Amino acid sequence: MTNMKKFITLISTLAVVWCCWSSCDTPTGKTSDVAVQGSDADLPWYKKTYRWAQTNFTEDDPVKADIEFWRKQWRRTKTQGVIINCGGIVAYYPSKLDLQYRAQYLGDQDFFKRVSDAAREEGIVVIARMDINRATKEFFDAHPDWFCRRKNGEPIITSDRYITCINSDYYKVFIPQVLTEIIENYHVKGFADNSWKGLGRNQICYCDNCKKKFKDQHGHDLPEAVSWDDPVYREWVRWGNECRLENWILYNEVAQKVGGDDCLWLGMSPLGSIDLKDLKKHTKMMFSDHQGRGDLGFEENSIYGTMVSMAFDEQIINAESMANYIRGARTFRLGSNPKEETRLWMISGIAGGISPWFHHIGGSQNDSRQFETPVPIFQWHADNEQYLYNRTDLANVAVIWSQDNSDFYGRNQARERVSLPLNGFSRALSRYRIPFLAVNVMDIGKYAPRINTLVLPNVAIMSDQEVDMVCDFINKGGNIVVTGVTATLDGDGQPSGNDKLWKALGLSRTGETKGAIGAVDTGWDAAGAHNYLRLPPKSNRHEILAGFENTDMLPFGGGIQIVNSNSTLKPLLSYIPPFPIYPPEFSWIREEEPDTYPIFAGTLPGGGRAVYFAGDIDRCYGRALLPDHGILLANAVEWASGGKLPLSLEGPGYIECKLYGQGNRRIIHLVNLTGSDRAGFLDEFIPVGPYTLTVDAQGINPKSAYMTVQKKKAPMKIQDGKISVTVDRIMDFEMLVIE
Repeated sequence: MTNMKKFITLISTLAVVWCCWSSCDTPTGKTSDVAVQGSDADLPWYKKTYRWAQTNFTEDDPVKADIEFWRKQWRRTKTQGVIINCGGIVAYYPSKLDLQYRAQYLGDQDFFKRVSDAAREEGIVVIARMDINRATKEFFDAHPDWFCRRKNGEPIITSDRYITCINSDYYKVFIPQVLTEIIENYHVKGFADNSWKGLGRNQICYCDNCKKKFKDQHGHDLPEAVSWDDPVYREWVRWGNECRLENWILYNEVAQKVGGDDCLWLGMSPLGSIDLKDLKKHTKMMFSDHQGRGDLGFEENSIYGTMVSMAFDEQIINAESMANYIRGARTFRLGSNPKEETRLWMISGIAGGISPWFHHIGGSQNDSRQFETPVPIFQWHADNEQYLYNRTDLANVAVIWSQDNSDFYGRNQARERVSLPLNGFSRALSRYRIPFLAVNVMDIGKYAPRINTLVLPNVAIMSDQEVDMVCDFINKGGNIVVTGVTATLDGDGQPSGNDKLWKALGLSRTGETKGAIGAVDTGWDAAGAHNYLRLPPKSNRHEILAGFENTDMLPFGGGIQIVNSNSTLKPLLSYIPPFPIYPPEFSWIREEEPDTYPIFAGTLPGGGRAVYFAGDIDRCYGRALLPDHGILLANAVEWASGGKLPLSLEGPGYIECKLYGQGNRRIIHLVNLTGSDRAGFLDEFIPVGPYTLTVDAQGINPKSAYMTVQKKKAPMKIQDGKISVTVDRIMDFEMLVIE
């Protein structure tokens, strides 16, 4: 638990450290024991195009944009693929489809051809950018049956455009005509579309197309209203996902029929509209629209990259649009985001396996600061791409997630029920330098041989098959950390009656709860959440409580699921119920509940270790980032793993760690997140160091370690099966390559 004692302050920075062993001052670049992806000229474009660029052109760009400037920018950034505005909501070419709206200043020119010809002359892959979710009033008047309707029959309008229905011939007939026209005229490699999903789940389309299709396929009228308690609405949600996947498949069929097998329609950001596990066999690469940090901070981008890699295949290219304009409490489309903010988001994503894609709005240069931001990181990426692809994530802790859990358990409280527990554990492991995989619950069996410890943060919805995979894992000696109401609901969000996992843990649920369950009053004087955890005497404390030697209680602020234990797992601490927070004279402990237990831990019959958080400490940490809670979560995983984590890092600050293998090569990303969790924008990097990095040698015998950012060798020694490397300083990131 020594690491947990050292890192109390929560700060945020992103650094990528690559370990490359060689006998000279730079990596050898040898590939004798691993074929580097993209080295074969015969590979299709979607397996060797790593760096992407997009200027989201505006309607006036046909008469204003300086194409020569962008050619120079592509060269500076060593761009390999570009996304160029083409058709859909705005056409940038002289379409023969009369109803397709043309850019206001297009005139008689072919702007798409101008830009795409320039890109091809630079040897760059051209992707046509689409946006197909809305059209003009003229289009609506010509085809009123192609558009979404409210329950009263009125069309749904946003910003003077009419929203198109995903089940209409606009999607089924007109858009395939657009794709065909673009392929035949311009021979593009594929299509991106950041607005192809139609309406969200909070709005039901009542057009005749949807009424008939839902009735024919599911035997019901459309749901009367958005209501997760209505089984017909839940069926409609699943049906909507099926309809979107149907369109995804249709557009790829059209693209490949007209443009050949390697012409792809790639949509963007399917999360929340198509489950990644359903998309696996229908795409060859990923385009993601994931442009700003949320509850988690910069590490969210690394986690997202890992999530996609694990859900598909670790070698799939996942290119992500990374905004260089200002995103925050207020968005400014033409203003330059602080370079540190954008740079760190890019670095964190690259550490998680994402291919970088710089994104600007408008082809003119009113705020030129943003155009310098991607240059150094793209150049570094090009210089080191052989280490960034065709590699295996060597983390042995898996944090489990599920789209069904978010949809059908989370419902209209997904952040509270699902995101906060998941984010809480993810942030704690990242903060305390424990590399982890983000694994879909359906893939537990697939990755079980690589996993030492499973973490299930309130994964309430689990099928019988998924429960069996977890039980098989722990029966074979695997370790597990479980929280909340994991494995209690079926796919519809109803009680499953399957208590197999709970029996395996030696626990039984009573259905009772105590404390602040669910969304809590965020006011500082919310008395209902003013509760605490009582620590046992210092002479009788579990290792999970290491780091709290100077206190007898910890703040809590959450709720507890009351369970009974058959003594396989033993309680670690007890509960202090809420008491007044104000006025201060009344803020004293009235009572304690020594028989109410928020945490249990022990060894299972199969030999694995298990921890159960009956108290929602993961949710509390996700919400408030109280360091005490993060330490408890990280301590629990470190203890459950039996100390068999593949990496440790000693030194100051908040450093996110990722560890990869590439044959006998080890690649470590160290991302300096120090200071990045403050409110507002990141506009300064805080240099930190020195560090001692220790990696399990796992039978390899490396010769040297090379720092790819500082471009110099790092001191290294091998002792007792451990590789130890000294990193003197990290500004924003470092990448070590050990070989």
